[in-house]
Amino acid sequence: MSTTETTKFKAVDLAYIAVFAALIIVLGGVQFPVGVSGVPIVLQNMGILLASLILGFWRGGLATTLFIAVGFVGVPNMAGWKPAAAAVAGPTVGYIVGYVIAAFVIGLIAQYAPRNLNARAAVFFLAGIVGVIIQYLCGTVGLMVRLDYNLGTALATNTPFIPGDLIKIVLAVAIALAVTKAVPDLLPTLRKPQSADSPKA
Repeated sequence: MSTTETTKFKAVDLAYIAVFAALIIVLGGVQFPVGVSGVPIVLQNMGILLASLILGFWRGGLATTLFIAVGFVGVPNMAGWKPAAAAVAGPTVGYIVGYVIAAFVIGLIAQYAPRNLNARAAVFFLAGIVGVIIQYLCGTVGLMVRLDYNLGTALATNTPFIPGDLIKIVLAVAIALAVTKAVPDLLPTLRKPQSADSPKA
């Protein structure tokens, strides 16, 4: 690959990262209050899921990291248009940390997805489930620290979010499948394709 091609490739990656970070921020405008813990139902985790399923490990993870980072310079990026710098002082801090961890894990799993549509759908759905579990676990720790909840109470706080998160996973997988089908080389793969000149087993 020439220097020009390498530069172009990196520029495209940066564009993808910026676009998906912006998408996640926009989805933060949609929220519904639930329960007494102060943790609302939001669409941002769907945006994070989409970014990681479509972009893979490092681009999806960096898109989420960028989304979080801009909030520390005053950009209103979190649910309800609060900057991350203000949100981390509240009970949702664990979920914010979980966003970043989940993004990289989802992207890593997605990179193992095969080309077969049904198999890819299954891997994408698995990645979504794992990502939500990570967010719940991190959020649980945050609630225990900030609200002094015990483990059982903190875990139970996630219950109202389960049906909605399952729906968001299904929608995100459907969208990601459509995008990766239309642009099959968009998602990076950990398995390098065999060249025509390579010896076959």
